[in-house]
Amino acid sequence: MARLGPKSPPRTTLRLSAALLATALWAFAPAAQTQAQSVAPAEDALKQIIEEGNPAYLDWSAAAGDRDQIGKLYEANGYRLLWSDAEKPTAAAISLLQQLRLAGERGLDPEDYPGNRLVYLLIDLIDAPHAGIEQWALFDAGLSRAGIRFLSDVHLGRVDPAAMGHDLSVGRIKLDIPTTLAHLATAVDVAAAVDALEPQFSHYALLKGKLLQYRALADQDGLNDLPPLPAKSLKPGEDYSAAAKLQQLLAALGDSARPAPDAPPPTTLSPPIVEALKHFQSRHGEKPDGVLGAATFIQLTRPLKDRVRQIELTMERWRWLPSELVTAPIIVNIPQFRLFAFESTADSEAHIRQMDVIVGKSFDSTQTPVFAADMSYLIFRPYWEVPYSIALKEVVPTARNNPADIERRQMEIVSGYGDSATVMPNTRANVELVAEGTLRLRQRPGPNNSLGLVKFMMPNQYNVYLHSTPAQSLFAETRRDFSHGCIRVSDPVGLAQYVLRDSPQWTREKILAAMNGSKPLTVTLKNRIRVFIVYGTAIATEKGNILFFDDIYRHDERLQKALEARRVAAPT
Repeated sequence: MARLGPKSPPRTTLRLSAALLATALWAFAPAAQTQAQSVAPAEDALKQIIEEGNPAYLDWSAAAGDRDQIGKLYEANGYRLLWSDAEKPTAAAISLLQQLRLAGERGLDPEDYPGNRLVYLLIDLIDAPHAGIEQWALFDAGLSRAGIRFLSDVHLGRVDPAAMGHDLSVGRIKLDIPTTLAHLATAVDVAAAVDALEPQFSHYALLKGKLLQYRALADQDGLNDLPPLPAKSLKPGEDYSAAAKLQQLLAALGDSARPAPDAPPPTTLSPPIVEALKHFQSRHGEKPDGVLGAATFIQLTRPLKDRVRQIELTMERWRWLPSELVTAPIIVNIPQFRLFAFESTADSEAHIRQMDVIVGKSFDSTQTPVFAADMSYLIFRPYWEVPYSIALKEVVPTARNNPADIERRQMEIVSGYGDSATVMPNTRANVELVAEGTLRLRQRPGPNNSLGLVKFMMPNQYNVYLHSTPAQSLFAETRRDFSHGCIRVSDPVGLAQYVLRDSPQWTREKILAAMNGSKPLTVTLKNRIRVFIVYGTAIATEKGNILFFDDIYRHDERLQKALEARRVAAPT
């Protein structure tokens, strides 16, 4: 079978070819509104193309499932050409090609889809009016493969979260990608149909809008090129040679209004600059003191393309979540050190209870995992069942020489499991049995218990849960990764009120009484609450701000490498 090979345009021709595409294709608009043709010769051509898959954009080796997906698509549609009619591209084909080229606006990489090659192939077909059914079938199969990959990426994400070590096996709306693409081939508004496949919560849309803004900022050469700081931090009111440049940067980032055109350029950290600097610091997880120190300077001068990448990676992670919430969840964003308890399935900030949290230390063994689970009960005045690793490393070494240290920690050696486990004497022999794993350590309930006075249970493979803490002073820190993996909450009473809101008898007074009672008390929730422990280093707010957080666990770095590896493996 003859093949019409597309040209391979360099990246510099991208914009030119887009303009050429628009000019060339819309000339066919009147004929492009009809349903794709069902010419019999297309069946043999498509079957051979699917079997061979010769061109780069039809190389099945990069994604073994693509051949089956394409085969399912055309078999279900009688091997009709979906994207052309009477040797003319359909309106849906033109729109889908445009969506592939604008994939960057959705936080995707247009280079992941062979849209440019398909454009040149189509232009060649237009220039050769008697190209034949084989060449049109080649274009059709190529656009279908690109479309299947694009729709899957939009809806599910480009990387499997399990490959990143994340357990987000939550209920997702199963999407039949080939069938969805077939419907897209007849859609009146292709862009709107693709929009409907993205996450349908407002904070995703807000972040998507900020992506366009930060791409524009990143294109401004030298916008955040500030001269090095002097040896010491600069305090409010002190001279700064780059004060005018800093003022311009903060205004461009949205931390202040732009100065009047006739205003004299500042030479110090003036009050308006200090207020803008405080706003910037708050958005970047720093103490908003208005001091221009080393940490703030690093945030100010970080390449803006890195901020674009943070937004894109967070959008990728949001695609791993259910596209629509079925019940009101609790969400903990690890690098933000923040918990969000939803009052409904709508993510309106006015109806979300928020509080600070402490998460696991950044060491591999103590990081808080990314996962989803159902909260089903809570325990007032809990025992702390000391994990074996903590007992062995932090308690046993001192208890071997001084078993009384166990009592000092308000702990006890126990045999068996549960609150009724048998308490054993604090002897050196029993300490060794703890070291062997035969006996266990637990800390008695009370105000000094490491779990505080209440823990919120969501059974999971990591044995991670939410709990209160006696170490309240740690919530004053801006970076709060201090735990062994569990999540400490700053307002345990408020969270208990939230999770027990379906049980009116559990008033605030009753909750406080249970927290200060004489023994542990387990309360089962009437309705389970889905809890998502997520990792997003860029969050857009309803007030128009965007918040950036440090990649404390280097998950962004790992995800970026996974995306790059995927791109290398897949020809475009």
